[in-house]
This record gives sequence, C-alpha cells and structure tokens, in this order.
Amino acid sequence: MKDNQRLLELYKLHRDKLASPEEQEEFDKLLSNQENEEVLKSHFDEIWGKLSEPLYSSLEISNSKKILSDIISSPQKLPRKVKLWPKWAAAASIAIIIFTGGYLYFQTHSQNSKPTDIVNDIAPGKNGATLTLANRQKILINDALAGNIATQSGVSISKNASGQIIYEITDNGSNNSEYNTLSTTRGEQTQVRLPDGTLVFLNAESSLKYPTSFKTLSKRQVSLTGEGYFEVAKDKAHPFIVKTSNQEVEVLGTHFNINTYSSESNVRTTLLEGSVKISSSNKSKTLKPNEQADLTGDGNIKISEADAAVAVAWKNNQFMFDSENIQAVMRMVERWYDVDVEYVGEITDEKFWGGVSRFDNVSKVLKSLESTGKVHFKIEGRKIYVSK
Repeated sequence: MKDNQRLLELYKLHRDKLASPEEQEEFDKLLSNQENEEVLKSHFDEIWGKLSEPLYSSLEISNSKKILSDIISSPQKLPRKVKLWPKWAAAASIAIIIFTGGYLYFQTHSQNSKPTDIVNDIAPGKNGATLTLANRQKILINDALAGNIATQSGVSISKNASGQIIYEITDNGSNNSEYNTLSTTRGEQTQVRLPDGTLVFLNAESSLKYPTSFKTLSKRQVSLTGEGYFEVAKDKAHPFIVKTSNQEVEVLGTHFNINTYSSESNVRTTLLEGSVKISSSNKSKTLKPNEQADLTGDGNIKISEADAAVAVAWKNNQFMFDSENIQAVMRMVERWYDVDVEYVGEITDEKFWGGVSRFDNVSKVLKSLESTGKVHFKIEGRKIYVSK
C-alpha cells in the first residue's frame, strides 16, 4: 500500500512536470515492478465498481479500465521513460483523483435523488473580455475581428484566431508606458500575452491591469482581481509582481495561479513550478512547487500542500471539486454560467469531490451533483434554487 501511495504521489509530480530526475526514475521503476500488479488491479477493480454513476461517466471509464489493465498486466513492455503515459493519461487521471478521494461519492451515498427541475437550460460561459485602453476606449473582444485591434505608444495589440490578445513592441524607440485593463464578466474567460512574453489566463469575473510596455520599468508589475493563471517569462533583471487588494506575489519566471475573489474567505496562491514570494502586512513566505499559500482575513499566510491540477482545472475548462461544500461549488457555477443562486431551507453540509466539463450546460453539472442524493436544484430563468 505504501508503494501504491508513493506511485500516486510520483504520478502527480510527473503529470504536473515537476518530478526531479530521481523522482522520475523512481516512478519508472514502480510502474514496471510486477509485484505491484495484483495490488493495483484489486484497487482499480474496487474503485471502478463504485463509479457506476458519479461525475466520471463521461470519461469512458470502461475504456480507461481496459487501458490500465493492459499496462498493469504487461509492465515489462513499459519503456524506460514511460512513453505510454500520454496513451492512458485520462485513465490515470481518473485513478489519481479516485485514490485521493476525488469522485462524487459519500459513505451515505443514495441513488434516490430527485430529478432537477428545469424550466430552461443555461449554456456554459465562453471566451470573451473587454479591453480598456489608456485613453478609456473600450474594445469588446468578441466583436473584434482577428488581427490588429489597436496601436498605442509603439505597441501593437492584436487578437489571434483563438481569441487570445497579444501585445508586441513595434517601436523600440518609444519610452512611453501606458496602462490597459483586460476584464471579464460572469460567463467569460480570456487569455493575454503581455509584451514581455508572459501568458495570463483570466477566469470569469476577473480583471488584469498592466503596462503596455515594461521597457523603461525596473519591475514588471500588474494588478489582479478575481482569478488568474500566470506563465511568467523569465527575466532575472526585472522581477514580475502581481498585486491584489491585500498581497503581492513576486517572481522571476514561474507558473502559478492566484484566486483573489472577494466572495472566497482566503486569497489562495498555488505554485506549479519555480518559486514565488508572498508578501502581506510586513509578512512574507516563499512557496515551493505544489504548495499553496492562503492569506486569511486576519493577515496570516498559511502554507500547505496543493494539488495543482485542482487549482488550474478552470484553465483547462474543467470544474474540479476537492472536498468543497455546496456553497463553494455554487459560487463557481454562478461565475461561469452567469446565474444567481438562492438556498431554500436547510442546506447539506456534505463535501463534494470530482470533476465535470465547463463546456456542459448547467443542467448536466447539476444532475451530476444531484446523483449523490444530497442536494436538489430547480432552474427558473437565470436563477438556481438549491435545497436538500
């Protein structure tokens, strides 16, 4: 069992591209060890048996089971660098989520759930945003055609075919640095590549304020509200700083996620790779990969182990719940589907685990949650009523 748990720990590092050479070698050896075969098979059989209805039905569980079974029963065929991983990444992702409690299932699981009351269904959110230029001109990204959408102070701003906003320096002689703001409403998400090459993903109901050029600045500083995922371009001479309402995150080059929604109790920063320093009220702490920092309401910074896949699931167009109560789940639904939620009567205190696609209509998400028998929904217009 220890080897099995270690295998899953190493898989998470491998999946998130955080495994050291030593950890990768250990991972390869565990995968090819025939002594693990029966242990893994028995665990998979037990778990697949419990997955008759929760959130993973859409992930072709039966096919995933076959892939896992084929690989487990033929470990000697695994190449040294485990090149078969892409083939069964979906199956293994299910397995790692399951082994860490990640499926929608309770000890008191009931199949007698009431069907969702649907007057009308609600489509998922989509790519879109509003770009506010330095002169206060507003550009609706959805309405703009692909290609150049604005030019200011030696910087060209364009939109590519997938809707990503791209900043490019066109006049190296220009020393002006103006500020733009990219914002999303509920039901929107977007991406922007800043002039230094940093890539930022913005979740729904979020905004990013940034200079159009970092050329004359000693540090690359941006301001975030809501939630954003950053892939920061490396530049040791110019630290990259993300300011929120009550903290600063300083990096040189790294991948991390910040959730600073005012509706959440803590500001959460999750590090995928590199290193970041969290500062607030004369306190600071440094994060290592696969760690998260929670800035609490009283100003304390708490460090804990993180599951990076859960933290950035939204960026990969997934909802992923990791021991979330129904209120936390429905806040995600509110932001993405642009709906209002009202609670009726007593609310369940059960925790939810699992994941569903953000591309699904809201009724499918709610039906998956209802399969637990612990919660019921009624949709009227753009309002969702939640009850037991």
